[in-house]
Amino acid sequence: MTSARKLVHSVSIPIRWGDMDAQGHVNNIVYFQYMEQARVEWLESLRERVGDVGGLGSVIVNASCTFLFPLLYPGVIDVRMFVDTPGRSSLDTHYELWMSDRKYAEGSARIVWIDVHTQRSAPLPDRLRAIWA
Repeated sequence: MTSARKLVHSVSIPIRWGDMDAQGHVNNIVYFQYMEQARVEWLESLRERVGDVGGLGSVIVNASCTFLFPLLYPGVIDVRMFVDTPGRSSLDTHYELWMSDRKYAEGSARIVWIDVHTQRSAPLPDRLRAIWA
């Protein structure tokens, strides 16, 4: 099946001195934090658009990152977030980390909606699904 990847959010994040590791480049885990920042902002914007979806929450069931080039301080990272067409209870998200005109990393994460009481997957709420219709 071909995905219908759609750009849904972007954010510029300054690299902090503390983001670097002993090798002098941004630590690998920080790339995931940059992607997380974009995802959290986007999820908050959804909540503002569609309201509370009582009793449901979301979890990340997997995440990956391909490191293309090392990020170095100082700089500002542009994180671009894309989504695929949603499944029954999940949504695949994709990320590109850019600085200037170069892509430094690309990653993905699968978001699964859950019933917060049972901690089991739950269908994506119709109010959210309507966003992709």
